[in-house]
Amino acid sequence: MPHRIIVLGAGYTGAVAAGRLARRLHREDVAITLVNTEPDFVERVRMHQLAVGQDLKPRPFTEMFAGTGVRLALAKVTAVDVGRRTVAVTGANGGEELEYDSLVYALGSGWNTEGIPGTGEHAHEIASRPGALRLRKRLAGLEAGQPVLVVGGGLTGLEAATEIAEARPDLDVALAVRGGLGDRLSPKGRAHVRKVCDKLGITVHEHTAVTAVDADHVATADGASIPAAVTVWTTGFAVHPIAKATALEVTGTGQIVVDRTMRSVSHPDVYAVGDAAMAMGPADKPLRMSCASGTPAAWQAADAIAARLTGGKVPTTSIRYFNQCISLGRKEGLIQYVTADDQAVRAALTGRFAAFYKELVCKGAAWGVANPLLGIPPRRRRVVGEQPREAPAAEASA
Repeated sequence: MPHRIIVLGAGYTGAVAAGRLARRLHREDVAITLVNTEPDFVERVRMHQLAVGQDLKPRPFTEMFAGTGVRLALAKVTAVDVGRRTVAVTGANGGEELEYDSLVYALGSGWNTEGIPGTGEHAHEIASRPGALRLRKRLAGLEAGQPVLVVGGGLTGLEAATEIAEARPDLDVALAVRGGLGDRLSPKGRAHVRKVCDKLGITVHEHTAVTAVDADHVATADGASIPAAVTVWTTGFAVHPIAKATALEVTGTGQIVVDRTMRSVSHPDVYAVGDAAMAMGPADKPLRMSCASGTPAAWQAADAIAARLTGGKVPTTSIRYFNQCISLGRKEGLIQYVTADDQAVRAALTGRFAAFYKELVCKGAAWGVANPLLGIPPRRRRVVGEQPREAPAAEASA
């Protein structure tokens, strides 16, 4: 009987893990099922572009996984039972239960309303394609001069505000941030972000905490009111709630605690990658929720599973950061170089070259999903059963 591997979620991390496993393991020895609600790959890093009316290239999984042996199950995950090693899903034909021998949990994250009153009812999110499409429709219906407020000063907020302001210069776009504008960037990076916001006519409300969202305005902690015909909420991400309802060891926020190989510290037949995992990086700091963290984590998990099943040496490569890539509309960008543990350094690229650089990164990320071995010819090994060869230190909890 083939070893049954189920991968939950087909974002960057899940799709990479499934494709890489299919190219590492002999097809007769494994049955790889990828569970996802949509039939094609969604470039999450481009949702701000989709929201302003740009069309994205379709990337159907039928083409991406053609000839690999990966089976796509179009369904929604409703529960995971790690004791029985089953996954409950609901698809077009109703509910069913899938059994696994190894599970890769890659359900990712969605927007985080942080419990702010009115956010769920009145704000828009761009953490998903349905959310971006709803915002797209709403923005298209706005008349000139109407106010749009983006809440959140992280990379998503910066990209959303500048993209909207560039695409719709007739709108009154504002950005509300809790701290200073770009306060996690280098002085050069902060100066460039401010310059672009000024150029695009974006009003920046610094040191502003939004405490409530209404249909036409938001309230702030200092008692002020900011007009907003549309509020875009980008203050952070919340992980999918299913893991927290299982017996897996998770953090208070619901992330699955994993070791250096992305393996659950409580259930060795479960691996978690991407935003769903609590993994430690350089300087013993948690990896940031991002594609920059998730893709190498997916490589690590797939290679670890393949090694354990084929009797090979389990790799434990440390994940580190190099830069933060920020698009500021289609004509401007910022490449902020960082230390291995994601702290900004003085060096940064700005302007059109940075925008071009970011575009290459986005295209490269999508190419990497379809080519999870990065162009290296597949070398499929036979499954011999898991080998308990690695020393305990190699799997020390991260």
